[in-house]
Amino acid sequence: MKLSDTTCRAAKPGPARRKLHDGDGLQFWVQPSGARLWQFAYRYGGKQRQLTFGPYPAVTLLEAREQRDAARKQLRAGIDPAMARKRQKADAEAPPDTFKAVAQEFVAKAKREGKAKATIIKKEWLLEFAYPELGALRMTDIRPIDVLGVLQGPEGRGCYETARRLRATIGAVCRYAIATARAETDPTSALKGALTVPKVTHRAAFTEAKKFAGLLRAIDGYDGQPATHAALKLIALLFPRPGELRAAEWAEFDLDKAVWTIPATRTKMRREHRVHLPRQALKVLKDLHTITGQRDLVFPGIGSALKPISENTLNGALRRLGFGQTEASAHGFRASASTLLNESGKWSSDAIERQLAHVDNNGVRRAYARGEYWDERVKMMNWWANYLDQLKAGGAEQDGRRRN
Repeated sequence: MKLSDTTCRAAKPGPARRKLHDGDGLQFWVQPSGARLWQFAYRYGGKQRQLTFGPYPAVTLLEAREQRDAARKQLRAGIDPAMARKRQKADAEAPPDTFKAVAQEFVAKAKREGKAKATIIKKEWLLEFAYPELGALRMTDIRPIDVLGVLQGPEGRGCYETARRLRATIGAVCRYAIATARAETDPTSALKGALTVPKVTHRAAFTEAKKFAGLLRAIDGYDGQPATHAALKLIALLFPRPGELRAAEWAEFDLDKAVWTIPATRTKMRREHRVHLPRQALKVLKDLHTITGQRDLVFPGIGSALKPISENTLNGALRRLGFGQTEASAHGFRASASTLLNESGKWSSDAIERQLAHVDNNGVRRAYARGEYWDERVKMMNWWANYLDQLKAGGAEQDGRRRN
């Protein structure tokens, strides 16, 4: 017999739970405490199950019947109503699942992990390409063709490397979405081979001793800004990454101990890096200190003492010295030093790589090879500075013989 609202209101509690039936699995339970509750009894997967609809009279008889009918419809479709409700609740409580929301979480995670500021800025810059097309889409709705449409923007302008990095960044966001249960697949994996492969170009550098000697002699004769001249000399002597040299501060240098300590916040690998200063580098720094020593930056820019010389300053100086883009670059001094130091046969590859602030790609080997090889590196840097003097002197002698 079906229930009526009057029957439900009149139901009195007893010493034990009492159950009234409305039909098709809908049950009205009266608790000894007086509480009254709607439940739906059903079988799924061969097992008896129950689903609670809520208390009466907050959930009326009509509403309970509507929920029962909806649950029976799910059963006819092969869906477990209780599991469907759990998923619905999880979806309601889940964090936003649009691409932009997930991407912003991904960037925030990178910041918490202490990624380099330059890395964060690059990720944010790349993701700006994706937001107009993908930003409002749910992660589960993003298809490979959607991502390809985004990538074809920079690719169509000939920015093949940007397109490649953008694909990798979007893929990283998608994999983060998978890890946080907001996506099941990474649509970028289907785009392998779909983009134009950028042509790899190596940094311009002299790796032959005689040609490198000519570059060193030209630097000695540079008549531009003193800070730029000093930077050119130091990048040859110490071969750091150009960005690490440009933004150097006097507080990082201990001229008495002949050590330059580059803080982790300014290194590519986010690890503090020490550089021994041979006497030639100390002379350059002491001479420059009389000019810029009253400021924080070793190489302040011309327009503002609060900003270092620009990225193009050193390369521009090399162009004014007569070296084209395919011949020499600020970053190329690292390749020159690496090649000539290895060819000398005097130093271990471990010491050379550590001086270059490289990290071993072999994770197991990296875990055990934690030594700084400092003593060997001190000897190596002294030898390198003397070797550069010999190269310049030998080149000068050859020039003299040719003139005679």
